[in-house]
Amino acid sequence: MSELVAAGRRKSGPAREINAVMTIMARDITLFFKSPMTIIMSLAMPVVMLGMLGGSLSQNMSGGLGFNYNQFMLVGMIVNMLFMTTTMGISSLVEDRTTDFTQEMMISPVSRYSIIIGKILGSSFGAIIGMFGTIIVGLCMGITLNIRQLLLLILLSPLMCLSAGSLAIIIIGVIKNSKTANTAVSLITMPQMFLSGAIIPIGNSHGILYIISRMMPMTYCLDLARSVVYAGTDQYESVVLNNPALNLAVILVLTVVCLTVGTFFFARSEKNR
Repeated sequence: MSELVAAGRRKSGPAREINAVMTIMARDITLFFKSPMTIIMSLAMPVVMLGMLGGSLSQNMSGGLGFNYNQFMLVGMIVNMLFMTTTMGISSLVEDRTTDFTQEMMISPVSRYSIIIGKILGSSFGAIIGMFGTIIVGLCMGITLNIRQLLLLILLSPLMCLSAGSLAIIIIGVIKNSKTANTAVSLITMPQMFLSGAIIPIGNSHGILYIISRMMPMTYCLDLARSVVYAGTDQYESVVLNNPALNLAVILVLTVVCLTVGTFFFARSEKNR
């Protein structure tokens, strides 16, 4: 942390903020590699989520849908993995608070947004490792994506992680207990997995389920991801809900709003300690 403070004093303006983001991100990546259990979980979770849960659903739901459910499920699990792992990483901010690490960050001469974005990007590293694990499990199940589809998903993954982290930071900003934080993270990831269309199509949802699904950032991230995977295919209209430009616009707006609100709550909670 002293490196962040010292670097902040030596630099000014954008260079200082970029340095802060990179320093915080590098710390989380270093902690990821120093935790064998975290690495194992990042690789084992795709086996459980896609191999077991997804495989069971594929065998019992894929008939008569009018599109390739296995590929539909793979894209859903990729985005779900990005969301779930990123939000779990953000929850470590509560533990940082108990060790006063967040207080040390807050007294450094950098923007609060740089601190939060650095934390989200650091947490995203494990999420992207999990994404590649999901792709490998998919290959083992005979579910493939071509090079263009893979590259587009990889390009979109940082935006999706930022969207997930921005939503999680609102919860972390008002919670001071690590156990409560883990429960709260589960409460914002599990419903999204089932209601945003990650593994169950939501094209025919209506009423309260329709409203809830359209309020979830993962819904638009999933739809954007599927729009690039199914582009140019006969299955596009059966799978994609919205215009990709609309999805991108909603993701950006929700991310900015959540990031602004979440950073405010987080900074206020640290100020009031």
